[in-house]
Amino acid sequence: MSARIGIIACVALAAMTELVRAQDQAPRYLNPPSLPPATGYTHVVVAPDGRTVYVAGQIALDSTGRLVGAGDFRAQAEQVYANLRRALASVGGSLSDLVKTTTFITDVAQVAVLREVRGRYLDAQHPPANSLIPVATLARADLLIEIEAVAILRNPARP
Repeated sequence: MSARIGIIACVALAAMTELVRAQDQAPRYLNPPSLPPATGYTHVVVAPDGRTVYVAGQIALDSTGRLVGAGDFRAQAEQVYANLRRALASVGGSLSDLVKTTTFITDVAQVAVLREVRGRYLDAQHPPANSLIPVATLARADLLIEIEAVAILRNPARP
């Protein structure tokens, strides 16, 4: 019986040590080079637990900051999902790690196109929670869609 108590105590101590270590860490702020240059914000923030990831609103800009798909909702949506994929890959994650997205669109007539594009990127059986918010405009008048996200990494990359 005492050996069993000893093992339980060791496991509990290891878990507590990991919890304290996670609480002592600061968030990690990342601007992956595969995403557009960030001005005044951070693309990816990893919480101290090393698993929770916050992704800033991704828009239809490539890694050089050039607009992809001017006037073309489908092309912009494709670029946004590609940027989300790159953001998560930068911390060892994938789109399947998404648990919440917020999607901003400037034209609700594009919802069917959004659903089609989203269906090619996300798991239809386990899609993340999502809020769809129509807006009059985004940060730039030529942007048609923006998606921000929260993920919980299954296999977090260690810093």
